Amino acid sequence: MAPQNGNTMEDEGFSALESKGEMAQLYLADDSPPISGRSFGAATSARGEVVFNTGMVGYPEALTDPSYRGQILVLTFPLIGNYGVPDESIEDDYGLPKYFESRQIHIAGLVVSSYSWEHSHWAAHKSLATWLKENNIPGIYGVDTRALTMKIREVGALLGNLVVNPPQSIPPSVEQFSDPNKRNLVAEVSTKTITTYGADNTTSIIAYDCGMKMNIIRYFVDEHKVKLTVVPFDYDLEANPGNIEWDGLFLSNGPGDPNMCPETIKSIQYALALDPPRPIFGICLGNQLLSIAAGATTYKLKYGNRGMNQPCIDLRTGRCYITPQNHGFAVDSKSLPKNWKPLFINANDLTNEGIVHTDKPFFSVQFHPEASGGPLDTAFLFDKFVGHVRKISQPLVLQDGLGYQRKVYKKVLLVGSGGLSIGQAGEFDYSGSQCIKALKEEGIEVILINPNIATVQTSTEKNDATPGADKVYFLPIRPQVVMDIIHKEKPDGIIVSMGGQTALNVGVELWNSGELQKAGVEVLGTQIPAIEATEDREIFSQKLQEIGESIALSYSANNVEEALKVANKIGYPVLVRAAFALGGLGSGFAEDDKELKELAMKAFASSNQILIDQDLRGWKELEYEVVRDNSDNCITVCNMENFDPLGVHTGDSIVVAPS
Repeated sequence: MAPQNGNTMEDEGFSALESKGEMAQLYLADDSPPISGRSFGAATSARGEVVFNTGMVGYPEALTDPSYRGQILVLTFPLIGNYGVPDESIEDDYGLPKYFESRQIHIAGLVVSSYSWEHSHWAAHKSLATWLKENNIPGIYGVDTRALTMKIREVGALLGNLVVNPPQSIPPSVEQFSDPNKRNLVAEVSTKTITTYGADNTTSIIAYDCGMKMNIIRYFVDEHKVKLTVVPFDYDLEANPGNIEWDGLFLSNGPGDPNMCPETIKSIQYALALDPPRPIFGICLGNQLLSIAAGATTYKLKYGNRGMNQPCIDLRTGRCYITPQNHGFAVDSKSLPKNWKPLFINANDLTNEGIVHTDKPFFSVQFHPEASGGPLDTAFLFDKFVGHVRKISQPLVLQDGLGYQRKVYKKVLLVGSGGLSIGQAGEFDYSGSQCIKALKEEGIEVILINPNIATVQTSTEKNDATPGADKVYFLPIRPQVVMDIIHKEKPDGIIVSMGGQTALNVGVELWNSGELQKAGVEVLGTQIPAIEATEDREIFSQKLQEIGESIALSYSANNVEEALKVANKIGYPVLVRAAFALGGLGSGFAEDDKELKELAMKAFASSNQILIDQDLRGWKELEYEVVRDNSDNCITVCNMENFDPLGVHTGDSIVVAPS
């Protein structure tokens, strides 16, 4: 029988997900029955506002984010704790915790679905359970967190009471619950002293700490080389008792109701009235504070926006960004005074996500451009703010008019994946099926070429979920065969990016020969130059160098002599692979010139070019599936880690998703 105290581990068998720990219950202020589970944190009770976060990773950052002060946090991702917690004593160059957003846990309690009693990560120093106990924070697992999240979405944020070792019954009463938003949470988390970071830098910015995440400091000082002076939330900017010289004003994130910060609002109003104006930039709570100082109002959201995947639309361009957020209040866009406009809106609920002054360098956003955790897609906003501070002219940002020039397609040829082994490359069948569905929804006639009859996309069973192609050619995917179909069907466009290496090779050959252009067939989706840039390792390496990304040593060779030359340049052992080939065809490791010659001869039998790579055994391969549209909107669908005998992904890898 598994131990019940949560402090010991079984010596035999897999015990990572065993039911252990003391009984615990989460009471909600809607008179619903308590939610039962088991404790994996401190044996104590906690009251607060129950909120949820949709991030798949990042619990060390979330738990130490001051914006979660006084809240019982529900993590929707089902498995938590598997990578442990980093060492809190490790600091960066500025004396800040390197792996955390503050020096303490700010949540009141933690609710998860499954807790892993075993953890494994290179940076792990202790378990999540140990960390919670050290900080006297209760945690409960065994909860259907997705059902709880749906409830919060339906009825709104709820007050909760997390109780470990609950009595037989607790009579429902108002005293059971406590609303943290009635406290001045900013006063609880703000610094009490004035601290300057990057003192040797020249551009001086004052940052109001309303619960500022440590990564904001690092981002300003490391990325933008500014002198950042962090002051308490109630610092009187007009009196300026510290005699701080400043060129710009930054308003940080923070917890709770922005109206609890009249001292901060007063200082912002002073800064807004200066002539000439000095740039002001706010994020999260800073967006709300700037809005109130300008004369607008805020309100409590039904359940708040929290997580790493909130879609926000830039109203200047119409482009949508995926952003990390954590807030329960929002700005009422209708209350914005003259000369103030909404800058971003939330694509889900259309709430305000940012404001901007029409003729002065004042702006703010509701999300976190510096992330940690989350995407950095909107980091350019820091560039814009620091540029204003340094009096660098900022470029005019306008919507791309090409978005309105939508071309109409009547018939499209989809090149499938060709013959596949059972259990391999199912992603091509899936992507092709989804492509057919999307094209059919647009009223486009779909012609499919795919010789594999045992796939979803070639199935004769058609319904609303899988509409199927209008016509299927069960023919080999070869350049001449594809051109014969094009001459017969006369499609407007062709899609080669959904069929893997076979389809890509055919598309590249037909494009370079000029046959597609001659037939008037447009390549849709990923364009041929982009395909060539990713398929040709030398071009790919050059592209990565252009954006400052490092890459393992890799060279192409067109004959054995070239292969020997580059192998000795890299240094043995090396990995030999056939270029433009399916999976790991012709792959192997060479320890010396003799083995290289043997492998090279085999690889040249499959391709007219081979790749000589640095030995990557022992490295990790992390893969991100990203979808991008013609407006450069990018969404990460998932990420995964590939385990492969050759050290790199060959098509026969074991895949773990998410990584």
